[in-house]
Formats: sequence, C-alpha cells, structure tokens
Amino acid sequence: MENNRNFLITIALSVLILTLWQVFYMNPRVERERETARIEAQRQEAQKPSTAGEVPASPQGGVPGSSTGTAGAAPESREQALAAEQRVKIDTPSISGSINLVGARLDDVLLKDYHVTVDKNSPNIDLLNPSVLPSGYYAEIGFVGNAESGSVPGPDTVWTADPNAVLTPTSPVTLTYTNDKGLTFKRTISVDNKYMFKVSDTVSNGGQAPVSLSNYGRVIRFDKPHVASTYVLFEGLIGVTGEEGLHEVKYAQIEKDKQVVPGKSNDGWLGITDKYWAVAMVPSSKQPFQPRFSYFDDGRARFQSDFMTDPMTVAPGQSDTIETLIFSGAKEVATINAYEKDLNIRQFDLLIDWGWFYFITKPMFWLIDNLYKLLGNFGLAILATTVLVKALFFPLANKSYASMANMKKVQPKMLEIREKYADDKMKQQQAMMELYKTEKINPLAGCWPVLIQIPVFFALYKVLYITIEMRHAPFFGWIHDLAAPDPTSLFNLFGLLPFVAPDFLHIGVWPIIMGITMFLQMRMNPTPPDPTQAMIFTWMPIIFTFMLASFPAGLVIYWAWNNTLSITQQAVIMKRQGAKIELWGNLASMFKKKPKPAE
Repeated sequence: MENNRNFLITIALSVLILTLWQVFYMNPRVERERETARIEAQRQEAQKPSTAGEVPASPQGGVPGSSTGTAGAAPESREQALAAEQRVKIDTPSISGSINLVGARLDDVLLKDYHVTVDKNSPNIDLLNPSVLPSGYYAEIGFVGNAESGSVPGPDTVWTADPNAVLTPTSPVTLTYTNDKGLTFKRTISVDNKYMFKVSDTVSNGGQAPVSLSNYGRVIRFDKPHVASTYVLFEGLIGVTGEEGLHEVKYAQIEKDKQVVPGKSNDGWLGITDKYWAVAMVPSSKQPFQPRFSYFDDGRARFQSDFMTDPMTVAPGQSDTIETLIFSGAKEVATINAYEKDLNIRQFDLLIDWGWFYFITKPMFWLIDNLYKLLGNFGLAILATTVLVKALFFPLANKSYASMANMKKVQPKMLEIREKYADDKMKQQQAMMELYKTEKINPLAGCWPVLIQIPVFFALYKVLYITIEMRHAPFFGWIHDLAAPDPTSLFNLFGLLPFVAPDFLHIGVWPIIMGITMFLQMRMNPTPPDPTQAMIFTWMPIIFTFMLASFPAGLVIYWAWNNTLSITQQAVIMKRQGAKIELWGNLASMFKKKPKPAE
C-alpha cells in the first residue's frame, strides 16, 4: 500500500500540474513587461501621422458620436495634442492632467504614484489620452435634446471657464454654456484626493416652453491592451447594473457581437477596466438609465461603455440638476472599498477581479495587506502568511504526517502481506485494510498536504497577479518586483556572462531554491519501489523548477518557504512517532555505485 500511497500523491501532483497549466497558461514574462510595452507602443505610435478623422454618430440609442479632435495635421506627440485645445488644469495628490473644454472631456489623466517601470524616474502612467492619439481614451458627459431644446452640450460643445481655474480637491471648477433657446448649462466639476470626479450639471430654462433632455455618459477607448483577458484576469467592458448585476464583456466578444444591451437600471456603474487601472461612470440614481456596451468600426474602431437616462423635463423659469461620478485611476483595494461604502456604489468592489474563489482570494489579500502594514515589506508578509496558513492547517497536516510515519513503521508487515497474497489481489487488499484498521492508519493521509496547497497557491497567485498593491513591490536583494519573475538566470551565471538567456532557459535563484526544497521534501520518504513512480518523483522537482521560473517571484518564494516549513514539520512529527527519516539515506544512496544486474 506504500506504492498506492505514492501513486495517489503522484496523481495529486499531476492534477496540480494540469491545474497550473490550465489556469495559469500564459507567458508571465510578457505580463511583467505588459504595461511597459503598452505605454511605449502608445508613445511610438503617437509619433506617426494619424489618419483618424471625425467619428460618425453612434447608432441605436441616440448617444452622439465623438470628434477625434480638431481638423488638420495630426499632433506629433501627446504634449502637442494637449496644447492644441483650451484646457482646465487638474492637480491633486494622486493625479495630474487637464479637462478639454471641447466637450468638457476628461482625456488627460496621469497617475502620480505609478510609473511605467520599477524605476522611479520612469514616466508616470498616462491613463487617459486625447482622442486624436492612437491611444485615445476618455470619459465624456453630455445631453440629448430635441427641436424644442435646441443645441445641447455634446462632444463638440465649447464650454466657457475661468482661464486661471485649476481643479484641485479644495477648488472645484465651473463651466458654462448657453444655447439659442435660452437654456443655460452650468457644470461644476470637483475631485477628491484620489480618483473620483463628481460632475454636477444644472440646467436652467430661460425660454418660454418646457424642454425635455436626457443625460448621457460614456467611456471611449480606441486601443486595447496587447494581452487582454486571461484565465485568471478579466479586462474589457464592465459594469454592474439592473437585476442582472455584473456584466463582463471581453474585447473579443464585443468585437464579434458589436453591442451588448442590458436591461434598464436605477443604480450601478459601468466603464472599461484594465489589470491595474479603470475608468468607470456612476450615473445619477435620480433617473433610470439604459446601459450599453458597444464596439464601432465605422470610420475609426473604438470600444464604448455608455448610458443614457430617461428624459427629464425642465419647466420655463425653472432649473434641474443631475450628478454623475467618474472614477479614473488605480484599482487600489482600500480606495475601491471606501468608494463603495461612502458613496453607496453597488458592488463597486467587483471592479477588481477577485474571481470565482473570492471567498479565499479576498481574505488572503486582507491577511497579506495587514501583515505588510505591520512588517513593512510584502515579501515578509508573504512569508508570515505562509506560517499562519501552516498553523491553521497544522492539526490536519499533523495527523497526515503522523499517519505517514505509522505507515513507514508497518512497512515490513505490508511487504509480508504482498508476498503472502501475491497471487490473490482481493485477499491482499482485504488484509491491507485490516492492517490499516488495526494500526489506525489513513492511507490517503499523505495526499492532504499537497491537496491543501492547491487553493492556497491559487489564491496567492491571484492576489499577486491582480492587486496593484503587489505591483512593483520589492523584496530583498535582487527582487524588486514580487509580481514579476525572478530576473536572474542560471544560464548566464546570474548576470556574470554578458548575454540574456532565452525565456525557456530563464531559471532564477529563487526557482532553484524552490526546486531544491521540493527535492528535499520528496526525499523525506522512501524511494518508491515502482520504477515509473520513482522516475516521476525524481523529475518532479526539475519540472516544477522550470515551470515556476516564469511565475511571480512572490509565489516562488512562498512555495520555497512552504516546502521548508513542511520539511521541518514532517521531520519533527516522524521523530516523535519513532519513524525513520529517510532523507539522509536517500541522499546518500544517490551517490552509491549501483550494483550491476545479474547476467
């Protein structure tokens, strides 16, 4: 039954490998450089002439089209695009940028706390960009009227503002526009210390007849991430509206379907999300609204999340106000949770993709984040989390290792039973079961330490992969980003040789440490007598070393530390049970000369 136990453990490890490849199948090295590649590509493309002209009106629903900028020569850079329009400056502790007075469009947002690379001198992340650029990405709010209302604010409306105005958390800005029908639109824009804008539109009717207006808002993006959506991460058009709740529309899906139109809603939010950043609108709960997710390829391809409210009527001599919130920034867990609670935004925490196993992932992040606040380093927080998880499962692991130790002690009896009933497998199994019952042994106990690691491993991977708090978080030594793979490589002697090893040969220091600890843990048990199982157990640490070499360094550090704790725990329990620790014998046998087979 020792063979059966080892075989079951082998199956568990095989399942783990298949799970890793199925769930995590991607090129993590591309993911590590993803933000850099996207930003740099945008900057390079911005240097090329743009063929984009006017974007035609969006079909079905009456939301106006978007002008891609002023006519004439395309700008040569982002700076030139910004200088081509009148703007109101934005300056807060978290963001800088400007509001385009054409359309009162939020199309210039830079994140002060986040850089393209781990180098603090690298450029800040430019989340929103003017529409004339290939990387155009912006949020816009306007109105849809009729013949009685006359011209209403839309994409091409030129608003009036104080030329010296600067939008800060303590100084809102006011924009105004008056049309030929006597309607005056007063837009007050405010912003907090983080990433939330509030747009308050007051419509005053100075005419002689009532007017009916619908408020709309939309987030438009002309490009998309180079790597969009994976098994463990959603990116694309997103929202929580109506009775359906969460809507996640991948870029590939919307390019095929063109439109996804959920039912009407009285509350919620919608927008576009990336791995670490998002732009989302929260329509006013004053009026029901129709959400929509679209892809338009007429003229210039673009992705769009938008909403339109039911009409509101403003009587002569009266005014009405409607408010819209715009989130444009980093998906920081504490910030998102605070907005959900303080602003009463339904399920705003779903802007962060916690996944189906959120009940494991969210507590895992909470634990790591609080340990980080205590220890001051996310790497140390991961090590401490591993200790706490091991402590949580200690009774189960203790029972498992004790059962394994007992199995080692009764191994002579097991061999005796196999020899006695070698020709009768049924009696052999019955005798084995009777032996287990007498000795109080659980033959499946050895699988539990491996199986327990799978959900913990997945939860930690998810936390490292999706949460911006882990982005560019350093450890000690050469690990400057726990969410990226170990940058060193065995095959160029860890940087001593002047060449870059190919990705498939990129085996860093921490993956090697992890492989060694896994090898030692497996050598704690007797070598399986079955040659196939012995070969699998021999190659398993090498396979895992190569496989995990391209995973986030934080995950590899966790695995190595977890193996070390498991070795220590297993050794202590086996010693207490009086079972022989096979480690040193197994290691010594590797260097002994094998006897020649008999001729």
